[in-house]
Amino acid sequence: MNRRYFLGAATSAIAVSARAQGQPRFDLLLKNGHVIDAGNAVDGVMDVAIKDGRIAAVEAGLPSSGAIKSIDVKGLYVTPGLIDLHVHVYNGTGERNSYAGDLSVPPDGFTFRNGVTTVVDAGCSGWRNFEDFKDRIIDRSKTRVLAMLNIVGAGMRGGRYEQNLFDMEGGRTAAMARRFPGVVVGIKTAHFNGPEWTPVEQAVVAGSDAGLPVMVDFGGDRPQRPLYDLLTKKLRPGDIYTHMYSGLRHEQDPVTLGPSKAMLEGRARGIWFDTGTGGGSFKWSLAVPMVKQGFEPDSISTDLHVDSMNSATKNILNVASKMMAIGLSLQEAVAGMTFHPAREVKQAGLGHLSVGAIADLAVLRLQSGRFGFTDMVNTRIDGARKLVAELTVKDGRIVYDLNGMEALPWDAPQGDTRQDGRWTSFARPAPSQADGVTQH
Repeated sequence: MNRRYFLGAATSAIAVSARAQGQPRFDLLLKNGHVIDAGNAVDGVMDVAIKDGRIAAVEAGLPSSGAIKSIDVKGLYVTPGLIDLHVHVYNGTGERNSYAGDLSVPPDGFTFRNGVTTVVDAGCSGWRNFEDFKDRIIDRSKTRVLAMLNIVGAGMRGGRYEQNLFDMEGGRTAAMARRFPGVVVGIKTAHFNGPEWTPVEQAVVAGSDAGLPVMVDFGGDRPQRPLYDLLTKKLRPGDIYTHMYSGLRHEQDPVTLGPSKAMLEGRARGIWFDTGTGGGSFKWSLAVPMVKQGFEPDSISTDLHVDSMNSATKNILNVASKMMAIGLSLQEAVAGMTFHPAREVKQAGLGHLSVGAIADLAVLRLQSGRFGFTDMVNTRIDGARKLVAELTVKDGRIVYDLNGMEALPWDAPQGDTRQDGRWTSFARPAPSQADGVTQH
């Protein structure tokens, strides 16, 4: 049976049952928003309904009375929950320590407020310390945290660890990845400065063994391992080249200022290209002419860490707004933060609003004005549009609300709040009268 037909039929059966019992069909209804869903080629004003943590309907004209909670989002854009394909969110302890090379950030502090519901940690942990990462960060975060395992067993511990060729073992990396399918979604090689191809070759061994893509931060620029060979010989179709506009490894043709031959042939082979702007991996002098010549990113990501969040990158919506300032459409930018990154890491259940899909959504405002966007060498481009997250929904519940759109005025009748927990994470149990303890 067709998957979408089955899911739609199942949802319809739930709705019929609910109506028969006099219950609302949906938990949450977002009305009158402009839906952008690249996965289903939807680009227009629609209502989005959620039931039991899943998308229940994407249609026009759904009645507000059919939901426990209905919110009018007219004038705003409704998208799948954003996916940041390249972040750093693991810092280990003791012998399992991960310096993360970039000073990692706690995921929940930097995701929901930007419409992000899923992040992919890009290689902070290797096979030696992934279980610590999973226990302390992945399993305890409200954000959906996925991981690319570093080909270095010790992960991003910096310096001597990341240059240790003897700790780059494709077999052991693949074995750890296979233990956690759906959580480990890729293999990462990064920051290597030597002339050897060992990190890339072992990463490809691990990726091939585990059936996962490889993401490459190509490290130091060495003539013994040219970018052309990486993209045309060493990587496989479906692997990912991040920091695409850094200019540090001959990504740009010195004559045309467009993409180099390596980049063009890599894309023709099926390599994905990711922004990964970071603290020192994005230059306007590359991005502007390359985008003008049609070399746009497949995915928009941040390489988020302590330095990048306070410098030019800031957050994923800032990166998307940058790309829009130099030629990407809003629809292309949204696809680069939703359907495309999900496709790159083979997560078919994310990045779209199909009926039956996980109900992760972002409600975005497109502001008009004059906004300045900078790069790694502190040069600026001015843009007229900037994206801001108004509301974020994860697994069917509101987890961020910039302006309290889901809340009632404080002096309005509050009514029955017993079902609030079905559509919001902000619902709180009533204080206990018996012990006088107030819930915080």
